[in-house]
Amino acid sequence: MTEYGRRTKLIKGANPPAEEITPLTNPIYQTTAFLFDSAEEVRRYAEGHSNAYLYSRYKNPTSVAVAATIAELEGAAAALLFSSGMAATATTFLTFLKSGDEVVCSTDVYGGTTLLLNNLLEGLGVRVRFVTPKELCEPEKVLHSSTRLIWFESPANPTLRCLNVRAIAATCRKQQILSVVDNTFATPLNQQPLAFGVDLCMHSASKYLNGHSDVTAGVITGCDELIDQVRTTRKLLGTVLDPAAAYALGRGLKTLDVRVERHNKNAMEVAKFLDRDSRVKSVSYPGLPAHPDYNLAAAQMNGFGGVVCLELDGGLERASRFFDRLKIFKRAVSLGGVESLCSLPVLTSHWGQSSELLRRAGVTAGMARLSVGLEDIKDLIADLDQALDSN
Repeated sequence: MTEYGRRTKLIKGANPPAEEITPLTNPIYQTTAFLFDSAEEVRRYAEGHSNAYLYSRYKNPTSVAVAATIAELEGAAAALLFSSGMAATATTFLTFLKSGDEVVCSTDVYGGTTLLLNNLLEGLGVRVRFVTPKELCEPEKVLHSSTRLIWFESPANPTLRCLNVRAIAATCRKQQILSVVDNTFATPLNQQPLAFGVDLCMHSASKYLNGHSDVTAGVITGCDELIDQVRTTRKLLGTVLDPAAAYALGRGLKTLDVRVERHNKNAMEVAKFLDRDSRVKSVSYPGLPAHPDYNLAAAQMNGFGGVVCLELDGGLERASRFFDRLKIFKRAVSLGGVESLCSLPVLTSHWGQSSELLRRAGVTAGMARLSVGLEDIKDLIADLDQALDSN
């Protein structure tokens, strides 16, 4: 047996054989690189004849296992994890769009997506065209031969407008346009767009999939052919998720079903309360019969989600007073965690957008977006009630 020096012993360490380990939970493979036994093994990997792991920017066992769980939930052949929802979005755009291509995007999307398209993609020569949900009711009239990709949300942030996912997907398939939906608000449990014919599905996994407001992550799901193309771009850009964050995301997924069930229930009760309250100008929640897309949402969703949007008379000043009086609803951005949150879209998700784009997106200064958490419903309603008393 070779007798190594002290420094060598400290660095070399001792790892038990993998066949002796059968963990109950998916472990964190917190390593940048993976070992090979021979040059022949490396050659086989380089030639694509091996499923071995080389480098965590390419793939990591922790991330692969979590991505596989999400793919199964979404009814997808494959999935990829990213360092954020915006990383997933940007990587997807950069995979399928080049200078001269046109991307069509719904006006009712996360403000960061709008800024990404306007501030980055247009600068790279990609033509960006925004269309309203009303225009997307007839997708064949807004998608042209020059359109390469359409990006949309349903339900949308923050208006919660819903689009006919099947109709958009069918038109895209007919015209050979790539369709991508942001399914963050719905989750794979409330809606499965891939089953409706959509090509790719994106989630900000920081939200419901993780569910504890402690991980920033994104995911793209779809068929093997498209995911393989995105994987190549992700490898080049380095937008991969860290293994420790992937582990936390996987842990959060284990309770997704019970969490979403309670989110749906609590949000419905909050929406009903606000809808009856004369102090509220309007309420947007797909589960309310008065919502303009209620029938569509009921037809393509299994539950209506945990986000409720309300509008108050008096613009930002009135919304700010309501916001400042909240006690249980925390004043913070993001959504989908166990705790209830409130944000003002014109100051957060849609900050910096032109008044025209805000108008077309249906976002007003008097809006407040509620991410309804898992607290006792009576406490949540009491908090909203006292906050609405602000003058």
